[in-house]
Amino acid sequence: MVSYNSVQELVDAANAQNCRISDICLKDQAKKMGLSEEKIYENMEKCFDTMCESAEWGEQKGRKSTSGLTGEEGYLMKQYAEQGKSLMGQPMSKAMSRALAVSNCNAAMGKIVATPTAGSCGILPGCLITAYQDRQIPKKDIVMSIFTAAAFGMIIATKASIAGAQGGCQAECGSASGMAAAALVELMGGTPKMCADALAIAIVNQEGLVCDPVAGLVEIPCIKRNASGVVIAFSSADMALAGIEAKIPADECIDAMREVGDAMSRDLKETATGGLAATPTGKKYKEQVFGK
Repeated sequence: MVSYNSVQELVDAANAQNCRISDICLKDQAKKMGLSEEKIYENMEKCFDTMCESAEWGEQKGRKSTSGLTGEEGYLMKQYAEQGKSLMGQPMSKAMSRALAVSNCNAAMGKIVATPTAGSCGILPGCLITAYQDRQIPKKDIVMSIFTAAAFGMIIATKASIAGAQGGCQAECGSASGMAAAALVELMGGTPKMCADALAIAIVNQEGLVCDPVAGLVEIPCIKRNASGVVIAFSSADMALAGIEAKIPADECIDAMREVGDAMSRDLKETATGGLAATPTGKKYKEQVFGK
């Protein structure tokens, strides 16, 4: 069985068996959970269906968070994407709108899939729904790629952290971007090593990102960071697919993320006492929601 102690372990196993990382993860999880591979796949397919439903719900007009601080980011981005005027092109704008929409759904207490957390729930869906709907990649491949994302997520959780309260937003959106980048690489036929490189590149580009939620709510700046995380995931995947190596191995990048998180001030780790949460406007928003 897989220990999920290192990325290199997964890459070596995939190379030795001449298969995808997702194949290894699916088979391993079936054994560990005492279920058939078909049942494990079916459960993951339901997760992807939920991602699609969350995005569709969040992209509708009038979707507001329970606090009233945020809402309609997904709707506005979708409208902009459909105009065809985006600087990054329509597919990327659609990916951003889906990431924002899923985050909107979360802020409104809707049903989402934590990938790996609620605060970063829009990144993987934003990438995979776009690959499914706009690139028309078969659903089975999309679902299987989530196993690769999950395998890397488990390694990050083991070696470092996926919690903003422990490692800052680098542990949430950083991890999610890396997981999504690896999934995208697999979807495009990249090698297991390319998946690992994409993970590393995405983590490197968000190393040190703090968790400073205004009013302690997963809304400002969390929702917008999900959109940025999607862009980082796509760019990291494209670099890896182009043959650009991470240079620093993924496992060492995860170790560095843990060290940076440990060194980070508690004010910058989900306490809402530093960063944007401590700005004058941030404090006003807190009073608006909770009173003085």
